[in-house]
Amino acid sequence: MLTFYIRAVRAESLKLKRSPVWLAFFSLPIISAFFGTMNYTLNIGVLKSEWYSLWSQHTFFLCYLFMPALIGTYCSYLWRLEHTRHNWNSFLTAPLPLSTLYLGKLTQAVRVSVLANLWIFLLFYVCGRLAGIRSPFPREALEWYLCGTLGAVVICCVQLLFSLMIRSFAIPVGIALAGGIFGLYMTNRDYGMNYPYSLYCMGMRANNPNMEIHIPALLVNSAGYILVFAALSIFYLRVHERAAD
Repeated sequence: MLTFYIRAVRAESLKLKRSPVWLAFFSLPIISAFFGTMNYTLNIGVLKSEWYSLWSQHTFFLCYLFMPALIGTYCSYLWRLEHTRHNWNSFLTAPLPLSTLYLGKLTQAVRVSVLANLWIFLLFYVCGRLAGIRSPFPREALEWYLCGTLGAVVICCVQLLFSLMIRSFAIPVGIALAGGIFGLYMTNRDYGMNYPYSLYCMGMRANNPNMEIHIPALLVNSAGYILVFAALSIFYLRVHERAAD
């Protein structure tokens, strides 16, 4: 089983080796960091909590717009070959279990999310120093990173299902943007813990780094969404496989 999984991951890596999606990976967090730092420096007389104030500026647009769009774009690209080149027969008849083929794509999406979050925190640190913050880097940042990455995995599972079901490249990306924006509403209404697109911004403490969240609830809800959407994707692939027979 492990050998099959490694083969699936390697196959997806080869497909995406020269993917233009990496441009979005680098550019979207830079854009968010630039505008967040600019807003912080222009309002430094009001924003007096240094790292925490800077983080609130960095994450507002990032968590509700840029990161969902980045994940949505990457997940659409992962299914692009099957949709645009009518590659379904070769994909479904590959000598690997469908669940393993799906996990190969999910692994790639999660890998990008993990790296994107590392890039986001590196930009946060560099921008903080450039903005003149000399106090120690917040210890809570590791918790923000881990919780935020878990929320990103949830979005990966949701978007992989939409991108699997919808042949269009752009529509799932639009769904990701709409889901992220609506996540702001759900978070403000205290329903964020129950909405998949809000789990990332809540884990990252977007726009409120001192916000306390119930981490066990975040873990349980995230695991539930991951299992449900992964199971739905595999079920859809099996139905698709029967229809292709």
